[in-house]
Amino acid sequence: MMQSRRQFSRRGLSFVAGLVVAPAALAQSNAPTAAARLSKPGREEEALRARTGTWDVVATMWPTPDAAPVVTRGVIAERSMIGPFLQEIMHPAAGAAVPDFRRLDYLNYDRVEGRWKYVSMDTRFPVSIMPAWSFEPATEDRITLQFNPQAFVGFGPEVEGRFMASDMVVAWRDAEHETKEQHVTMADGTGRRWLFVRYEYGRRK
Repeated sequence: MMQSRRQFSRRGLSFVAGLVVAPAALAQSNAPTAAARLSKPGREEEALRARTGTWDVVATMWPTPDAAPVVTRGVIAERSMIGPFLQEIMHPAAGAAVPDFRRLDYLNYDRVEGRWKYVSMDTRFPVSIMPAWSFEPATEDRITLQFNPQAFVGFGPEVEGRFMASDMVVAWRDAEHETKEQHVTMADGTGRRWLFVRYEYGRRK
C-alpha cells in the first residue's frame, strides 16, 4: 500500500510539473499567437486604407416611398484610418449654405468573426447610435450591412416610435467614386421597402 502511494505521488508530481513547464515552452516558441496574426493588416484593411482622404458628398433623402427627393450639396467627408477602423466625419464644406452637423461612421472587417461591422452617428436626427453587420461575403465592389432594428421618430409633430428595419449598401464604382444607400422598411402595415438615403461620394482633387 505504501509503495502504491509513493508511485501515485511521483506520478502526481510529474503531472503538475508538466502543467508548469508547458506554458513556458509555449512562450519560448516562435509561433505567433492568433491575436498577433489577426492584428496584422489584411486585404480588407488595405482596401479601407485606399478610401481615406477628403470626399465631396451629395446626400439625397426620400422621406416616404412616393416623396420627391430632398437633395443636399456642399457636404464633405473626411476619412482616416484609426488603427484597423476607417473613420469618416461628414460635415458642411466651408462656406456652404448647409446647417452645421456632424455625421460619423466607422467601418471595419472583423477577422475573428469573418464579417464586416459598421456604426454611424448623426447629429441631424434623433436616431442615436446605429450599429450594423454583414451577413454575407462582400463582393469586389460592395458590402451589404444590416442595421440593428430600432424605433423611428418620424417627420411629424408627434413621435411615431415606429419600428424600422434597414440596411446599408456600400458600393465602390472605382477609386474615385463611392455610394452608400440605406433602404428601410417601416412597421406601418404596408411592408414596403424603399431607398431612404443615398450618399454619393467623389474624391476631392
